[in-house]
Amino acid sequence: MMSHQSKFSKVPAHLAIIMDGNGRWAKARMLQRIIGHQRGVETVKRVVEECSNLGIRYLTLFAFSAENWFRPKTEVKALMLLLKHYIMAETNRMINDNIRFRVIGNRPELPPDVLHHLDEASRVTAGNSGMTLTLALSYGARQEIAAAARRIAVEIAGGRLSPDGVDEATFAGFLDTSDMPDPDFLIRTSGEMRISNFLLWQLAYTELYFTEKNWPDFDRDELHKALVHYQSRERRFGKTSDQVKGRG
Repeated sequence: MMSHQSKFSKVPAHLAIIMDGNGRWAKARMLQRIIGHQRGVETVKRVVEECSNLGIRYLTLFAFSAENWFRPKTEVKALMLLLKHYIMAETNRMINDNIRFRVIGNRPELPPDVLHHLDEASRVTAGNSGMTLTLALSYGARQEIAAAARRIAVEIAGGRLSPDGVDEATFAGFLDTSDMPDPDFLIRTSGEMRISNFLLWQLAYTELYFTEKNWPDFDRDELHKALVHYQSRERRFGKTSDQVKGRG
């Protein structure tokens, strides 16, 4: 695909999105919540395609949280079926568009048939060199951090790692995202202004953007609007503006 990155002076290397508002979109139209989720899947397809076109290297979507398992069983079942159909329908497109697919989160909690298709999509796209699309499924950042701490404890107990050797870089290497850079930019839709247990470690210096648009209404123009905001941000990582600009 032809890149449209030239439209922007810069795009984030890693964009993370909390896709929120499917249910509210449906409720406002007096529709069943599942209709909102179905429309949300169509938005996913558009956003993935546009991010790939723009030259974004990593796109991570918060698709299903660890806490979402507490939703009504009928809704959870419908969401898992939607996920399965999405992966089955989009795997060939990811192959053709040179997109690498992966999953982070507590994979064993996912239904076996869904996990099978997720694993197959990851396998057949593993050699792709374009954008990496990551779905966070059955994911919770506190759970991820606790699991990383447990793995580090096992390494220390086995004498393979010294406690003095556990620094930030070492710890990050035990997270689900160890092979990706931290997100440069986070978008959350539907007007909620919180990060909801998503990538807590990785978002330490991420630029945050919140929009009132519900996820089904988050189209190409809304994505571009968000990226224009990103271009105006100065990322200082604790330094002064003069230091970032090389004047101090």
